[in-house]
Amino acid sequence: MSEEQFDFEDWASLAQSDPAAFEAKRQDMIDKLIEGAPEELRQRLRSFQWRIDMERSRSANPLQACIRISNMMWDLIYADRGFLWSLQAMADPSSLLTAVPAESGSADVIVLKPERD
Repeated sequence: MSEEQFDFEDWASLAQSDPAAFEAKRQDMIDKLIEGAPEELRQRLRSFQWRIDMERSRSANPLQACIRISNMMWDLIYADRGFLWSLQAMADPSSLLTAVPAESGSADVIVLKPERD
């Protein structure tokens, strides 16, 4: 983090007393963090923050948002080709040769023919 230390009590008080100021400060801190990251990571960080913001906006309340974001994080760790898979691949690249490919779904294909006049 930057020189400014995170003070939970100050943030909680601001959220209670002035939600709009809290949101502006939160967004400013996120923007500063992303801008302080190496250039090659910034777009991925912006995309990831967008996903987090979408989960927050889809949630009925802060607790639901927290649960949805937590589930999203766990998926990034345990999902196919997630963080744990990447660690395994770095530790033992030969494991990639024996890895079971992800199941692919099947679908009925409908052939569309152009209408004739």
